[in-house]
Amino acid sequence: MHAAPASSLLAGYYVISLRPVGAHVALRRAAAQLGARTFALSPWRIVQRDGPAVRAALRAALGADVAIFTSPPAVAAAAALQRLERRDGQDWLAVGAGTAAALAAQGIARVRAPTRMDSEGLLALLPASRLAGRSVGLVTAPGGRGVIAATLEAAGAGLRRADVYARVPVRPSTRRLAVLQALPAPWLLPVSSGEALTSMLACLPGPVLARLHRAQVLAASARLGSLARDLGFDDVRVACDARPASLLAAARPARHDALPVS
Repeated sequence: MHAAPASSLLAGYYVISLRPVGAHVALRRAAAQLGARTFALSPWRIVQRDGPAVRAALRAALGADVAIFTSPPAVAAAAALQRLERRDGQDWLAVGAGTAAALAAQGIARVRAPTRMDSEGLLALLPASRLAGRSVGLVTAPGGRGVIAATLEAAGAGLRRADVYARVPVRPSTRRLAVLQALPAPWLLPVSSGEALTSMLACLPGPVLARLHRAQVLAASARLGSLARDLGFDDVRVACDARPASLLAAARPARHDALPVS
């Protein structure tokens, strides 16, 4: 038996989830609370990286003056390679509340995370004037969060990057795309990663791509909202942060005002 939804404001909607393989639970739960159904459309799966070079890079990153973790998978991958411990005087930062919670679960207290849970929000916690000459460890994956690395280096920080996991592309099967194409409208498309969005759009056939472009995009930041518009989406709403409930709260269902933030 499934619990009854707390609200029916999104009844009849499908939420198209671009989360990695196996990471759709939180968004699915938040959608169900509003009466919506979720369709998983993963652009990649998360794979742990290992080896002497990866471990050496992680040790260097964790020994920096500032340690930054860009996602919960970055925390999980780092913790699988070595015990996470804060040195005296170190500053530990997380890109959002989920990443901070993952660090807390590993015993790292007093982690700073921005209210605006994206790259720009995190960088606001590190004024450029205070970065010159400081070492900054960035625990992340190849690809995303390029804004963070570029800004740190431009400010004169000594960047120590540790790519502890990788995103392996997953191409949706023909059968999976046929199921997606057959889903009734309206669709909602939460976007918390520009790389996830561009990767998925690149592998969709024309008819499915045209259908997806009619979805209402729920962007986790103004930057992602602008990206979605540049990629051809007309109906774009910007959420207050990247949490599933916040993303869905930005939706504007037919005949309703925007949903209240929970």
